[in-house]
Amino acid sequence: MRALLALLLTTLPAQAWEAGTDGRLCTLTHETPEASARLTYDPAGPLYTITLTTPLPWPDAPVFGIRFDGPNPIFITTDRHQLSEGGRALTVTDQGFGNVLDGLEFNVTATALTGDTALPLSLDGAAPAVAAFRACTTAPSA
Repeated sequence: MRALLALLLTTLPAQAWEAGTDGRLCTLTHETPEASARLTYDPAGPLYTITLTTPLPWPDAPVFGIRFDGPNPIFITTDRHQLSEGGRALTVTDQGFGNVLDGLEFNVTATALTGDTALPLSLDGAAPAVAAFRACTTAPSA
């Protein structure tokens, strides 16, 4: 089933990456029919989060990684991820997301990896939204 999900995600047309605000939070979102990615920045922390939600539960694995492929390849891993929503949402929280934002802005694809699951995401059109997200995170808060 995971292989089918990966195949569907790589053959679907690219969906838009969008930056915005949700109250005081800066947001960066990407929705496809099969998965969603949501990054937030909370200036009160400051704290960044990334949540990847799929229709099927993520495996309960000790390590989560995200690999960015393209002109500026990056591979990031952590053991500080959490599952919620019946295991369908995987969230990582940290005080800095520079490598994640660089990966999203300067590459072609991202692949989320945990256990035996690989979730590819197209980064087509992500760069302008990431730049807008970065601008939001540096704007003075009210």
